[in-house]
Amino acid sequence: MTAKTDSPANPTVGPLRLLELEITGRCQLACTHCYAESGPTKGHGSMTGEDWRRVISEAAAFGVEQVQFIGGEPSLHSEFAGLVRHALDAGLSVQVYSNLYRVLSEHWDLFAHPRLTLGTSYYSDDPAEHDAVTGRAGSHAATRANIVEAVRRGIPVKVGIIHMREGQRTEQARAEMAALGVEQVGIDRVREVGNAAVSVPSTSALCGRCANGIAAILPDGTVAPCVIGRFLPAGQVQGSTLKGVLTSARWQEIAESLRTRRPTACAPDCVPADSDSCKPSSGTPCNPMSYAPTPLR
Repeated sequence: MTAKTDSPANPTVGPLRLLELEITGRCQLACTHCYAESGPTKGHGSMTGEDWRRVISEAAAFGVEQVQFIGGEPSLHSEFAGLVRHALDAGLSVQVYSNLYRVLSEHWDLFAHPRLTLGTSYYSDDPAEHDAVTGRAGSHAATRANIVEAVRRGIPVKVGIIHMREGQRTEQARAEMAALGVEQVGIDRVREVGNAAVSVPSTSALCGRCANGIAAILPDGTVAPCVIGRFLPAGQVQGSTLKGVLTSARWQEIAESLRTRRPTACAPDCVPADSDSCKPSSGTPCNPMSYAPTPLR
């Protein structure tokens, strides 16, 4: 960490609790609201496996507590398992945010690590409604079955329900997850970024907590305040270091611009589907599943 200074040429960065690693844009699904516009035809980006390992090592040395592997579908990356093990070997806590559409047997063994948790998205207890969002028939049955399997194996899993339209069976989905034994269920609204954008993205799509102990690295090495805030690039880790970007004047500028939007309190009558006004569940609302990372264990 850098020492505190008032010089804009040498800005500071607070402790980084969570680093989101968007290691691929490839995904088996084609969700209508995907913030990253990922899908079956997308690639892994220009970051190599060695680039990601270097960033993970730098994150551990920089004091990061948890990394999240995300995409796209991170398990589709050829070096996924090795990168997760590298993070665990570096002493980091890991969350894998997966669509849980397909889980290889060797990945279940990986997910059993005591410092690893899972996260996924869910849209409805009605298969047709869920599959209409993902653009893939059978995705509801596959994801639900793997949520059940994670619970059976005792793997901590957080399910984020994205409320997209009036009449969606959001509350029924929440009740279903609770009945299945999922202990962490969050609800959030769609963010107008990527496929869901109706205009040029703006900070109004963000929760206001991005860059506050959170940063993201995209498949091309771009550093952003979170994966949703991808339209606010702060620098590149290809050709630079993570610390170099996070102690730059550009990062400080972005962090300051977002700080003015942070809510100071949560109203008692907060609408769970809108984490712009408060946290929908037990964490900082800044991840795509419910914009609330699983608390560190």
